[in-house]
Amino acid sequence: MNHTAVTEFILMAMTDKPQLKLFLFTTFLMFYLFCFVGNLSILFIVIFDDHLHNPMYFFLGNLSFLDFFYSSTTVPKMLAGLVVEEKRISFQGCITQLFMFHFLGSTEAMFLTTMSYDRYVAICNPLRYRVLMATATCIQLSAVCWITSFVYSLSHTILTSRLPFCLSNKLSHFYCDIKPLLKLACTDTHLNERLVSIITGSVAVFTFILIIISYAFISRHLLNIQSSHGRHKAISTCTSHLIVVLLYFGTGFCTYLRPATKDFLEQDRITAVLFTVITPALNPLIYALRNKDVKKALTKMFLGNMRSSLRMGGRFMKSHL
Repeated sequence: MNHTAVTEFILMAMTDKPQLKLFLFTTFLMFYLFCFVGNLSILFIVIFDDHLHNPMYFFLGNLSFLDFFYSSTTVPKMLAGLVVEEKRISFQGCITQLFMFHFLGSTEAMFLTTMSYDRYVAICNPLRYRVLMATATCIQLSAVCWITSFVYSLSHTILTSRLPFCLSNKLSHFYCDIKPLLKLACTDTHLNERLVSIITGSVAVFTFILIIISYAFISRHLLNIQSSHGRHKAISTCTSHLIVVLLYFGTGFCTYLRPATKDFLEQDRITAVLFTVITPALNPLIYALRNKDVKKALTKMFLGNMRSSLRMGGRFMKSHL
């Protein structure tokens, strides 16, 4: 059977109602700008503040880097779709977006798992923390996260890109993802759908189980701590991470472990807003509000910038008097 090859896709806008487009555009733009400023600020202080040069903030810096680019993979296209009637994306651009989305998304899951192990070592083995989480170990763990996610995303991308697409090129999503693309393929995709559920499910469930195991050991250790101050301090270091884990994995499980039916695809678009727009913007807020070191470093950075601006303003005024 002859098919006309699809060279581009038309992305669906978040809404067809004109009165909602401006509201959604403004709301999502504010979240994206907050994501931009928040994550890059945390990344900046982690790199340049010597007091934050330890394993915990090394992984937090990686997470902030991921959140920014993860959101940037989809949100600009989504914002454009609220302004332009038909937002087109080339086949190559669509496949690239698909790869980057799953590459950065799975890397974030890996780093959240690594951060739970870091918290386990810090709380349960504090005397050996510097040895177990040495710089070389942190770099190796980071490399495993990036390389494993690269292979995972590449496998999905190759399998999807080799499918024949024809006739309809209207994608029922605001970015290129596997399940909406499978619905447009001109061949039987049951095997691909199963692979998505098996591979993605295995990665998600495996990383989530490792996080649960880490916190099970942490919980058991906390029960043996006699001091309420010591227990509160240990819990406070884990709360921010747990909130981010629940937000990220909760939305991920709802999206990728369900069948690709029409009703579920519509729900996926709503869920996707959570983990592509809202969660990356909330992460820096969660960590900044729950972490004294981050708040202190951010305050120091902003106060330093304000003083520098005031000094420059004073010099400018003096030179023009």
